[in-house]
Amino acid sequence: MPIRAAKNQRVRLYGLIALVLLDVLLQVTGKATALSVLITLVLAAYGLFRLGRLALKKSKLIWRLRNRLIVTYVFVGAVPIILILALAYCGAWIVVGQVATYLVSSELGRRAAMLENPARFLSQVQPSQRNDLVTQLAPLLWERAPGLEMLAFSDDASAPVFRCPPQNTLQPPAPEWKDYTGIVLKNGAYYTMSLVRTGATRALLLAPLTPAVLTSLVPGIGALSIYNYRQNTPNNVDLVGKLTGTVPPAYTAMDFEYPWYNPLDVAIWDKPNQKQQTLLSVSTRPSAVLSVVFSERLDFARGVLLAFVAILCLLALVELISVIISATMTRNITGAVHNIYEGTLRIGRGDFSHRIPVNGHDQMADLGTSFNQMTAQLENLVVVAKEKERLQSELDIASEVQNQLFPRSAPPTRTIELIGACEPARSVSGDYYDYLCLPDGNLALAIGDVAGKGISAALLMASIQSIMRTQLAAGVPVSTAQVVEQVNRQLYANTAPEKYATFFFGLYDDRSRVLTYTNAGHLSPLLVCGEDVRPLEVTGTVVGLFASVQYEEERISLCPDDLLIAYTDGITEPENAYGEEFGAERLAEAVLRNRHCEPREMVAKVMEAVKLWSHAPELPDDMTVMIARGINVGQA
Repeated sequence: MPIRAAKNQRVRLYGLIALVLLDVLLQVTGKATALSVLITLVLAAYGLFRLGRLALKKSKLIWRLRNRLIVTYVFVGAVPIILILALAYCGAWIVVGQVATYLVSSELGRRAAMLENPARFLSQVQPSQRNDLVTQLAPLLWERAPGLEMLAFSDDASAPVFRCPPQNTLQPPAPEWKDYTGIVLKNGAYYTMSLVRTGATRALLLAPLTPAVLTSLVPGIGALSIYNYRQNTPNNVDLVGKLTGTVPPAYTAMDFEYPWYNPLDVAIWDKPNQKQQTLLSVSTRPSAVLSVVFSERLDFARGVLLAFVAILCLLALVELISVIISATMTRNITGAVHNIYEGTLRIGRGDFSHRIPVNGHDQMADLGTSFNQMTAQLENLVVVAKEKERLQSELDIASEVQNQLFPRSAPPTRTIELIGACEPARSVSGDYYDYLCLPDGNLALAIGDVAGKGISAALLMASIQSIMRTQLAAGVPVSTAQVVEQVNRQLYANTAPEKYATFFFGLYDDRSRVLTYTNAGHLSPLLVCGEDVRPLEVTGTVVGLFASVQYEEERISLCPDDLLIAYTDGITEPENAYGEEFGAERLAEAVLRNRHCEPREMVAKVMEAVKLWSHAPELPDDMTVMIARGINVGQA
């Protein structure tokens, strides 16, 4: 398992353990119930996901493309529809419930506020005028608030207490009560209450919220209730309340019943100026809410509901059509894929004559046609691949043969160290370097660059080596110019007119330290004496291009620690990212930096410097370099 995958798996495991421990802690302490439920749902969803994934892997249920498409359609088509319907249901539930509770709670507030002005008048008028005021207001108040009781009293205990109706037994509230208008819980029952003080006089109006009153708040809204407050229960709320009224019948099959709960602030009679949140419960239907909102246009409300049901039916019809179209397309796609799969099995067994049936004019049909065309071409490609393999094998053999042509080790000399190296751009190289000891004890060295690359250049390179070594093996004293002239005549006579090569040939006298050379159009080798770098002169044109050419000779001395660097254009012509060539100057600098290294290491450093300069993924040309260094006889 890769390190990153194992690390991710450990992180997931630690996260699951942390969630489980947190869930257990919340369950034990009984705190953060919502958070605990959320964590439980997350753990359950993750567990189902892992079990489903494991089951699919074990059963290979989704191995077939048909099953994969079905699963895809379920998640892309069915799941969003289900989620949208669930969202619509939840949204309707929230909107209908919230509107219903808002209508009820607003009416409750209005009923309580209705008592405030009469209470204020009752507290402000003189005791002698209270009967006249009550006589005028009482019928209207009792119509809107059945069972209303009025009480007017003073902080002076000796002052008379006004009661309406006279037989009510309503007692004054605790002196700590401030002015209050709203709902109050008194002796286990709910009331609308308004308590107002004017100077030393206080007026109290108290109307019970009976089932009949609750039902009349918003007629036809549904069943509603205010849950009872119990001081002895842990949460101070008895969650077993009885609904008052009835839920209207469903107008259509989609007219569901929605229960909803809304918090309601309630004052406690025995606890002055303290409020307790209780719950207002309403069970209603969308048609009931629409009927209340559009009370004067009931037909419009029903039309809205019918339009909603019609849209749902239309969506269901569209979904059914989509399922039929998806099934048809799935059958066509999976059928074409199955045919292609069977075709690949037949091709895998070597049956290139198999053709798959093609039906239709769509992309899958074009895919089948392309598959048949591919099958027809595979046999030819196999033949081509075998031919290419044969050619590559021949190239490998040619490369191995060419490697045998290059000198394997430097010849033994007393006054010079010599090493060369060649890195071909392809399997075989058109560059050439060579050195060998002559019968008279001298050293012959050569380097060349054949025009072109590949097999033809390698064959020409082998010809040059054969011609040169044939002349040197005769044992007859020759000059460098004579050798080069003979190479030129042989190449011109036996090769195509466009074939030629640059050629540098030298003879080194190990006793006198003198190098005699002829340069036939080759890049000028560099002679390094101390810090001085001097290119050697070119003494003639390239070989193989003209029938008869005269070449000249030059002589130089190689003192101890002097360096002679011969190279091909694969060393100096590579370019960097800015189009600048490596050049002979940088070659000389690379040699000077590493002049105290062994010649073999010096050659390797030069090759590395050229590659770092170009940063090319492959060599643009054959790279060949040969380095000779003069040594002291005592060191040798």
